[in-house]
Amino acid sequence: MTDEREVDEALEAAESQAGDLTANPISASDRTVARNSALMASGTIVSRVTGIARDIALTAALGFYLVSDAYSLGNSLPNIVYILVIGGALNAVFVPQLVRRMKDDADEGKAYADRLLTLTATSLLVLSIVAVIAAPWIVGLYTPSDYPAAEYDLAVAFARLMLPQIFFYGLYTMLSQVLNARGRFGAPMFAPIANNVVAITTFVLFIVIAGTSAAADGVLTTDQVLLLGIGTTLGVVVQALILIPVMLRSGYAWRPRFDWRDAGLGKAAKLAAWTIGLVLVNQITYIFITRMATQANVLAAEAGNVEAGLTTYQKAHLVFMLPHSVITISVVTAMLPALSRIAHAGELRQVGRDLGRTMRFISMLVIPIAAILIVNGTAVSILLFGYGAATEGQAGIMGVVVSIFMLGLPPFTLFYVLLRGYYALEDTRTPFFITVVFSVLLLAMAFPLFFVTGIASPGGTQIAALALAYSLAYWIGLFIAWIVLARRLGTLDSGRTVWMLIRALLAGGIAVAAMGGVYALVLTNQPSSDDVTWGLRFALLGTIALSSLVGLVVFGIAAWAFRIGEVSDVVSMARGAARRVTRGGRRPDSRTDASGGRR
Repeated sequence: MTDEREVDEALEAAESQAGDLTANPISASDRTVARNSALMASGTIVSRVTGIARDIALTAALGFYLVSDAYSLGNSLPNIVYILVIGGALNAVFVPQLVRRMKDDADEGKAYADRLLTLTATSLLVLSIVAVIAAPWIVGLYTPSDYPAAEYDLAVAFARLMLPQIFFYGLYTMLSQVLNARGRFGAPMFAPIANNVVAITTFVLFIVIAGTSAAADGVLTTDQVLLLGIGTTLGVVVQALILIPVMLRSGYAWRPRFDWRDAGLGKAAKLAAWTIGLVLVNQITYIFITRMATQANVLAAEAGNVEAGLTTYQKAHLVFMLPHSVITISVVTAMLPALSRIAHAGELRQVGRDLGRTMRFISMLVIPIAAILIVNGTAVSILLFGYGAATEGQAGIMGVVVSIFMLGLPPFTLFYVLLRGYYALEDTRTPFFITVVFSVLLLAMAFPLFFVTGIASPGGTQIAALALAYSLAYWIGLFIAWIVLARRLGTLDSGRTVWMLIRALLAGGIAVAAMGGVYALVLTNQPSSDDVTWGLRFALLGTIALSSLVGLVVFGIAAWAFRIGEVSDVVSMARGAARRVTRGGRRPDSRTDASGGRR
């Protein structure tokens, strides 16, 4: 992606260009990508900020206790289906197919999209009903054999209230992909904000009604369970339904069609079959990880240690995903339709060059962020999650897990980019086998690390061990995915990209050392207490700000000294963003969008 050099000029009419699917294949470096990436990044930033606020409210209401794990488990089940099954299959398969049919079909893919949406919605509805009925069995899969009966029953109750989210998560994803294929990227990124607002309101109401001691006591009333379960699901419903008027304004009105036979869905189904296999592998892996995470909290409670389990793992992973979501997903989602057109035209070496540029550009953004959070993980977690029912000790353990997760942020991000390269080639078979290898590696490291650390100190150290296995597995998985795709495309600019990555990681290591020095000099008298005082909060905030500034400066100087050329691309992006802010977000001219309206 060459918006690395053209991001200053990203004020062009991206929506109309992205929507013109009858045009000749274009380079993924087109300024469309820059504009759409900026639009989605802004929506993602607001969405993720409100998402962090949502999780702050959750931990304030439920802390990191066993009750919180029961809620997290119940709520994670529909999320698992959305992230691993629905989101993965639709992103990998249906966007390229929709783009192709919108270009090739006389009706611009309208009938194809109608049939695809009808088939997927029907499948999701059946899946949701079956999941609600099978809730006790599903929860049993994700909990250890000695999981307390009260927490198991609570998790089942939450699951039954939340599993209907599967349908609405799927509806949101389907509508989002139709909008993306038509060049409308903004609304899907902003819709989750409504979900987060509903969820925050739910947790605040719970605190008002039940107080912050209910979770520590380990007992929730039926009304409290209903409030949490229904309120959480209502947020997902709003997130999906809010896209319907946007889709109508884009010029597409969904008409259910059940004439699926000989409708051209066979290829999508064949491609999706491998993605479903990939999902099953991920699902089996996540079952083991979840069982270990819930087991860790049970063992911590028995040993009298600070509570740390599934909620700790999930919230740390949320922080881990934040930079990836804001940067990588925004860039790659905007890039995928254009990349698919290039691959469809047979320009494989161009696909490889664009992926290589994307990997180098994204690396220069995520590596300094990873360095900052490696050092500041504990401080950030205490500052954000040490409220209400959550104690400083619980938040501090989460912070250690965040820091360990950050060791895997660069390979995780680059692995994601490479997978989208496979999907642009309509190859879902190879990612399946790569995922099998990754999952085997992850579990092969996770099991021994989990049990060895549990002997010394069950609970937090075991969750940290799971995060370490996750990070190490992605480094190995990245190497495998990289080698295979480079051979397939003929190039990924591997020599240039690897040399740049080595220098960037070295610069990140120097930045980590500098930030560690700031902590040694500034925050030497951190109070040790189960209560987070406001004095500590201000001290942590100041230290985070100072160390982050030092880290960025040192990273920039080191990158310049190592002659990493991509530094100038990041600076250009920052300057372009600053100019747009000073203009108040207005464009220098008015243009016509894809639907014929003035913007």
